[in-house]
Amino acid sequence: MIEPESTHFRILRETVTGQRGLDEKTFASVAVLSERLEHLRTLDCTFEGVSFSPAVEAMRKRHNAVAVG
Repeated sequence: MIEPESTHFRILRETVTGQRGLDEKTFASVAVLSERLEHLRTLDCTFEGVSFSPAVEAMRKRHNAVAVG
């Protein structure tokens, strides 16, 4: 059974494609999806090579810099 698109994925996709502004919901979605990916990596080594796009990684770094600064 195929799950419907998650809200977190939709928010992230819309932000990356410019359909939505970068906001706290985007950063929350990235955090949730990061946790899910880490969980998948612990379940199956097949997911070890899976990562976010360079655009999403740049957003993550930007958020971390703002949170620390």
